[in-house]
Amino acid sequence: MDEEALLKQFAAQFAHGPDDADDTDAAAAAQGADSTANQATDDADQSPATFDTQQFLNGLDAIFDRHAAATEAGPYLEQAMVDAENAGDEAGLLTVLNETMGFYRSQGRHKENQWIVQRALELAARMGLTTGTSEAWATTLINCATAMRAAQQYDQAEDLYHQAQSVCRHSLAPTDRRLAALHNNLSMLYSETNRPDKAELELREALRIIEASSVNPDADIDVASSHTNLALTLLTEHKLEGAHWHAAKALEIYRTGHLEHSAHYASALAGFAQVCFAERRHADAVTGYRHALAVIEECYGKDTDYWRITADNLRQAEETAAQAGVTVDNAGVAGDAGTPPQSGSRLPDSPAQGKTGADATSSPSTVSVSTGSAGAAEAVSACPVSGLKLARAFWTQMGKPMIAAKYPQYAGRIAAGLVGHGSECYGFDDAYSQDHDFGPRFCLWLTDEDYAAIGEQLEADYEALPRKFSVDAQGRVTFEAHARSDASGAFPSAGAGSTVIPDATNAPTPGTATDDTATAESGAASSDVAEAMTTPIDAPLSPVTPRAQDANRRDGVFRIGDFFESITGYRTAPAQTAPHEWLMLAESTLAAATNGEVFADPTGQFSKTRQGFKDMPDDVRLALISKRLGMIAQAGQYNLPRSLKRGDGAAAWLSIHEFVQATASLVFLVNVPMVVGYMPYYKWQFAALRKLSGSMFALLPNVGEQLETVMRLSSAACYGGAGFGEGGKGAAPAIKKINDIVEQIAADIVRELKREHLTTSGETFLEWQRPYVEDHIASDDPVLKSL
Repeated sequence: MDEEALLKQFAAQFAHGPDDADDTDAAAAAQGADSTANQATDDADQSPATFDTQQFLNGLDAIFDRHAAATEAGPYLEQAMVDAENAGDEAGLLTVLNETMGFYRSQGRHKENQWIVQRALELAARMGLTTGTSEAWATTLINCATAMRAAQQYDQAEDLYHQAQSVCRHSLAPTDRRLAALHNNLSMLYSETNRPDKAELELREALRIIEASSVNPDADIDVASSHTNLALTLLTEHKLEGAHWHAAKALEIYRTGHLEHSAHYASALAGFAQVCFAERRHADAVTGYRHALAVIEECYGKDTDYWRITADNLRQAEETAAQAGVTVDNAGVAGDAGTPPQSGSRLPDSPAQGKTGADATSSPSTVSVSTGSAGAAEAVSACPVSGLKLARAFWTQMGKPMIAAKYPQYAGRIAAGLVGHGSECYGFDDAYSQDHDFGPRFCLWLTDEDYAAIGEQLEADYEALPRKFSVDAQGRVTFEAHARSDASGAFPSAGAGSTVIPDATNAPTPGTATDDTATAESGAASSDVAEAMTTPIDAPLSPVTPRAQDANRRDGVFRIGDFFESITGYRTAPAQTAPHEWLMLAESTLAAATNGEVFADPTGQFSKTRQGFKDMPDDVRLALISKRLGMIAQAGQYNLPRSLKRGDGAAAWLSIHEFVQATASLVFLVNVPMVVGYMPYYKWQFAALRKLSGSMFALLPNVGEQLETVMRLSSAACYGGAGFGEGGKGAAPAIKKINDIVEQIAADIVRELKREHLTTSGETFLEWQRPYVEDHIASDDPVLKSL
């Protein structure tokens, strides 16, 4: 199924069009349309003196509000083109052309649309837009690209999308949601051209931007839509675990934000059902499709493509379930209001073509792990899942039910997640990371007022949570629900084996299954697996180092301000007008304050505070870029070759270190920390740099690999090569290679500075680029100027 047809487009679209018409008063809008249409008729033989763009848009909205687009929109748009051209209003004409592209695309008039695309591009060139970075040019490029994609002119579409990206980097803020829409559109192109890996990267970037711009990502409808998009793309890559997690996360967001009556809830339900079908979770697939169908029927009735296609998917899911001997109760499919998929195309890999390979049904073995309290001092056996995934499972299955049962009046005020110090917070932990400070853990963040009321008791209840868990062969985590003997009271739980990650909600199925079905669909393909889930094997415990205890503890209950103060020294981010304070914060400190994941934040206060630390003032970023240029020049371009010439290997080695540090930092700063995060401390610096460099739209993507080559050759360059695997050739070849790489990196940096319009100079000795960069610092604060 065409993803564009199914999934919700982001609320902030580039063009004002039929899919995002605002909720104006219908009568007034209709009256505006009638008056515009009448005026067009009366003046058909005259050239209007002016063209009213807003009146044109209001009239178009009214046509769509009356559901009369099929017969009225085409003539209306054609007349508007004539009126705008006769009035000599080029900006108005460009608006009409952009609207026409969207309408023709929705009507399948792709051949005619290619002429509209050509006309829009020629008009933009005549207006002088093509040499600038205006939003109007970005809008036109994206609409043209999307029209060409719909016409299956993929090469032209891809070129136009890439041009749009270049413009948007300069015209939009890094967290502008329209950037996410652009990444989403480009992902569709990659999906349609059988490049799912690139589609996945685009969608992850879109999701990251949407989450970064959201006050509360756990209750944001655009975040939910992004998760659904990503789930379906992962499904095409046969990445079932990831697909399931994202599809379930989308539903959790709808429920957390009470958004079941929002647009496209049916799409999220159907997407979840499709993933379940691929996993052969027959009951979940059937109930998901039933729920989606009920939503569509209530909102749009049965005489729609939406209803017919979903009904067909449901029929096939029911037939497959029946063949597997699974029966599903028809209860629990209330018709919550929502919006069906757009245009009615079939979901990717519909039940008729669903993935039913062994990867969806093989009987998994389980790995069982038991961890204890913070004072445990033994080693842990290797856990096969990441710390973040374990933390989310621990929160979902143990923490969240405990809070709902014991602190119901505060459940809508407590934020949860895992942020701060520790390799798992960066997502870089592995088996070697589990010999200390590893285990089920998460953080609970409270306001000062709430902490005073419940902080100590909540901490005690957190410490009392059961921490024994099992992991099956598909990486799903299940915690035992038996409370510790020192727990102060019982709390409801889903029970051992009944709630597993990757589900992102306590009730992952869209509907309700019978007890028999629940047993058949519990995620285990055989009874011995279910037995293993409920009979974990005890394992040694992970020791907690002194650096992670007492005031430096990494999990538990915190005041929001205390948490950030313990990492940065600040309870909230420094003011945008306090650059000296920002400059005192190391990038690694900011990385620790903004990494990890937030699992829940009902009030948005924690996320808002965290976002403040992400939002480094651009003047500060430019000042740091200037400093890094100076160190790259001094250490890499000047002192390194001089030290090597005089044979001072130690000085040369330290010069390489400073050069590498400054260059890696510059890569993160150029890519904008708000978008890609900050460079972490030395241990994970290159892990983060490799991850960034692998991103589809990373700037300076080759620098990380070049730096690793410099480090690999440094021993031979600094100490002559003997005994360092260089074949006794001495230092000369390594020195030449390193010097060449340093100059290549400098040339790449200059090209990027030019592209960002931060310099007009081609000088590759980077010290001389600093004045050009600092000219773009708006503040007069001397702390920001190095020269």
